[in-house]
Amino acid sequence: MTEERTTRVEEPDGSTHTTTTVVTDRPEKSGGGMGIGLILVLLIAVAAAIWAFTSMSNSEVAKDTAIENAANDVGNAAQQAGDAVQDVANDVTDGE
Repeated sequence: MTEERTTRVEEPDGSTHTTTTVVTDRPEKSGGGMGIGLILVLLIAVAAAIWAFTSMSNSEVAKDTAIENAANDVGNAAQQAGDAVQDVANDVTDGE
């Protein structure tokens, strides 16, 4: 609740002085900068999380690509081995 107090003082020479004071029940809020500091910390944390998830995603893509290339190499080697076996079989049977 806000209350306004007015004090009136009369001097012996007849002049008057009036003073008005405003009184509130709750204390004034001082900024203090705590809110701004907390917002900055949260922004930094969010930026770090985005960076971490992005780099993990890139690592997964690189790993998947490496596995795919290795599987292709194994497939090519198996094809070459199969062709070599076919060539030997043809040489043994004289192409029959």
